[in-house]
Amino acid sequence: MFAARRAKRGGPASGEPVCTPRFLRSLDGFRTYQQVELGLSGNTIQAYRRDLHHFGDFLRRRGVEHWSHITPHVVQDYLVGLSSLGYKETTLARRVVALRMWLRWLHLTHQVGEDRTSLVELPKRWQRLPETLNLDRTADLVTSPDPASALGLRDRAILEVFYACGLRASELCGLRAGDINMDGAYLRCMGKGRKERVTPIGRKALEALETYLHDLRPMLLQKGLDRGRWKLPLTRTAAAGLPLFLSRSGGPMERTAMWGIVRREAKRQGIAGKVSPHTLRHSFATHLLEGGADLRVVQELLGHASIATTEIYTHVQTRRLQEIHARCHPRGADEMRRKEQSPD
Repeated sequence: MFAARRAKRGGPASGEPVCTPRFLRSLDGFRTYQQVELGLSGNTIQAYRRDLHHFGDFLRRRGVEHWSHITPHVVQDYLVGLSSLGYKETTLARRVVALRMWLRWLHLTHQVGEDRTSLVELPKRWQRLPETLNLDRTADLVTSPDPASALGLRDRAILEVFYACGLRASELCGLRAGDINMDGAYLRCMGKGRKERVTPIGRKALEALETYLHDLRPMLLQKGLDRGRWKLPLTRTAAAGLPLFLSRSGGPMERTAMWGIVRREAKRQGIAGKVSPHTLRHSFATHLLEGGADLRVVQELLGHASIATTEIYTHVQTRRLQEIHARCHPRGADEMRRKEQSPD
């Protein structure tokens, strides 16, 4: 039913998914719905589109040309095929979400007579605890960039803001110079679903930002002007609307560049594991809760629509408390010593 998988993340071994023109046209209309009605980010829309390409390819190979022919049996075969290919649970869940959303859109736009989302159940997933860094390792990471290097001041400011504000990579890329209020010590960012939120900026991050804005950004901005990346005349209002963080050539930074900075500096500090911008976001939330912050406050700062999403960080706290208890309590310590001395 499915071609052998090329790699764990890839599509069919024979190449990229191939969809019929009718299916691709439906994705164009679906994209408008996602943008206008749901307010999803461009990155989310692209991810869902890629996921649906695989379903479109499956329908083409099954000879399903009309939406009314998408039966429970067809959907079940597709999901069973995905499971057999060894995709991660998170990938499966995202593909199911994309499919459910598309099927609901078909019903809302009267292309099918009934809502077929009931045909697609979300897979049950084990709840994985987020990877975090302790305070010392976090401090090592955010202070790692060399200020004497060409882009060290920018990279230091990026890492400090990631940790001080708990931003996503896409949110940091989307920041404009005018979104920062240095006097008020806060920034405005656009989160998921185009929801704006205000986040305080800590003293260390403010200092790093101020140095970057004063000593490096004007030079990067001039490079961008020299290369024609920005339109002239560059008034004060126009400058405030330009990206806060600029690339080496003076243009806007990509998310991949943000990820690269985090991974490079983590490697430099000898921090093991897959460290990403989200690691700093997870650490931000965990450290706030450990410091006594209210869960609702953390939810607001992270921009979570549901408190249930934020509650995972309470599990991180519980795990750490258990570790401390096992290490420090007399009976817990005895048990740990017995395990360490056991020949097994």
